[in-house]
Amino acid sequence: MAWHQRVSDLLEGETFDMVCELKYDGLAVALTYEDGVFVRGATRGNGTVGEDVTLNLRTIKSIPLRLLSEDVPQRLEVRGEVYFPKSLFAKFNEERAARGEQTYANPRNTAAGSLRQLDPRSTAERPLDIFIYSLGYAEGGDMPAYHWEMLQYLKRLGFKVSADSRRVQTPEDAIAFYKHWVKNAEEDLDAAADGVVVKVDNLDYQRHLGVVGREPRWAVAYKFPAVQEITRLLDIRVNVGRTGSINPYAVLEPVNIAGATVRQATLHNEDYIRGKDLLIGDWVVVERAGEVIPQVVSVIADRRDGSERDFRMPAACPSCAELCGQPRRRGDVIL
Repeated sequence: MAWHQRVSDLLEGETFDMVCELKYDGLAVALTYEDGVFVRGATRGNGTVGEDVTLNLRTIKSIPLRLLSEDVPQRLEVRGEVYFPKSLFAKFNEERAARGEQTYANPRNTAAGSLRQLDPRSTAERPLDIFIYSLGYAEGGDMPAYHWEMLQYLKRLGFKVSADSRRVQTPEDAIAFYKHWVKNAEEDLDAAADGVVVKVDNLDYQRHLGVVGREPRWAVAYKFPAVQEITRLLDIRVNVGRTGSINPYAVLEPVNIAGATVRQATLHNEDYIRGKDLLIGDWVVVERAGEVIPQVVSVIADRRDGSERDFRMPAACPSCAELCGQPRRRGDVIL
């Protein structure tokens, strides 16, 4: 709602439609076509420079090597998300296990790794797919004036566009779209998705709103709640940072969270441990913040049996054995 109000203010009160799209969890790529022929594909990289994966992208059956219409711009770039379908990923892992080969943890990382294979034949063995979600740029030809119309245009050219996107008129409609997929994404989607992206539909408005840093003012991402699991806090240990700070971390009973096996989680500092009321041996709720960094969310205090024990920060530095907080000498230099 705050984003919608900011956009409305920047547009001086003009009303605007929005397009709601699922935020697929794969690898972003850009596909370039010249005279309707696919000539180059690259990963997003740092937003300016990416990795050339043209040969590997050619093995994905849903990427057209030649566009269906001859009435296309002389040069065209589209953006999309390469993913590994969940149903096919399970079968792929079963086949690898049957051959005695190592299985993969999750579809997202497998899709990214597959596109970076040195041999395109290896990529071709993996049933990757793609959804195209926007036009990068076009040279020559008349382009649609609205993002929703652009998606339909790209679909007519032969690109695979998600059928689950919706054009809406109000922020309440966008929130309803989000709530629907929070409940149904896991069961109804064959592609992993970690949220919803809401975009201003009018492309002239998008250009007027512009970009701040790498963040477009005309779009907002609304992430799904992080997946949480319960596991055992086996120990709390410390390591020494490069500045000399002593940082505690949790040693966990291994648990699978959203396709990744988590064995450790940061605990930041002693105040964080006290604030969470963590004891070694506790049962704890763990999530991957931003789908990446494991963290301990809370403790399940009613599962304590009295065997748990308190944690104390070490009195001496684990690296140099000096008293913590005291200056250390190396020759005549105080560190």
